Amino acid sequence: MIHRAYKVELKPTSEQIQIIERTMGVCRYVYNLFIATNRDKFRNGTAGYMTGYDFSKWLNHEYKSANPDKLWIWEVSSKAVKKAIMNADTAYKNFLKGRAGFPKFKRRNGRPVSMYLPRNNAGDLKTERHRAKIPTLDWVRFKEFGYVPTERQALSVTITKRAGRYFAAFVFETAQAETVRAEKTSGIGIDLGVKSFAVISDGRNFRNINHTCRMRKLTKKLKHEQRKFMRKIRHRKENATKKCKRSNLDKQRLKVQRAYMRLSNKRHDYINKTVHEIVRTQPEYITIEDLNVSGMMKNRHLSRAIAEGEFYYFRALLERKCRERGIQLRLADRFYASSKTCSICGHVKRDLKLSERVYECPECGAVIDRDYNAAINLMNCKKFATAG
Repeated sequence: MIHRAYKVELKPTSEQIQIIERTMGVCRYVYNLFIATNRDKFRNGTAGYMTGYDFSKWLNHEYKSANPDKLWIWEVSSKAVKKAIMNADTAYKNFLKGRAGFPKFKRRNGRPVSMYLPRNNAGDLKTERHRAKIPTLDWVRFKEFGYVPTERQALSVTITKRAGRYFAAFVFETAQAETVRAEKTSGIGIDLGVKSFAVISDGRNFRNINHTCRMRKLTKKLKHEQRKFMRKIRHRKENATKKCKRSNLDKQRLKVQRAYMRLSNKRHDYINKTVHEIVRTQPEYITIEDLNVSGMMKNRHLSRAIAEGEFYYFRALLERKCRERGIQLRLADRFYASSKTCSICGHVKRDLKLSERVYECPECGAVIDRDYNAAINLMNCKKFATAG
């Protein structure tokens, strides 16, 4: 049995929105309290740290009795608060083990913490075509119909907020899907880039959606909304003694978030369709480069284009689709000279510049597109690691 999540947008009532906002606010406060408590212990040189379980006991006994003005913490779902504590505990453990930096505090106007609600009773998390019964919220309507399974109950639900919209991810326990055993074709190589998003060794070329007119208009709109937002912030700082309407600042912040979310959704939708087009031919294997995206981001001339490419999202989605369809996903070494090697004779052109978009082999005289040449070399790569 495996766990599969189904994410859907909610259409809550005003009363349900108040409950969600109150619960997320308490989760944010408890998350920050856990980080601050362990930060003070770390700075004071105290041995060890307060784990999530110890912090939960301390919160319910010592902190509750010492702070009678904070009783609103216990007015929301205890399961959601406990999940926020354990998330903070995981973030702090990653810091202690050197896997991540010191956990950051959750801001009020930043991305809020999620609201986790498990199935407590037999009638909880019952889903229908257009609504679901969620603990503490009762029946909540969906904005999308027919996507969430209705024949069985979910194990848990996680409610998040993004750009003023509420989303719920229902987790269901499903049987392990059988690997698709369709007739496979020969293997392919994929070269990711900035000019073209993906070039396939079989001749297919997927354009970079960020270069389209529509995406440029959306990017321009995002910049425009960001400038208006920064002007409002400057005006608020310059007139700190005067009473300024905070609602206008919040409205403009919401416009910026919606513009950014629209850009992100379009990029992810394009990547989803690209991956589907690649795996539906059922190749025997797929070879991609093990790109060092964090190192590539240090190039100030290409960092923005690389960030907009969403290479990590592409790789994560491709890994999952290959696992479901029984396709072997190969990772070529990041130092493999796929672009500098001639796919016909094997000659390596060490002085190849990034501006040369056409590969001209000085050995055999072959003239071929640079990205297409790299894709063929990736397909024929003999030294690789297997993903997943």
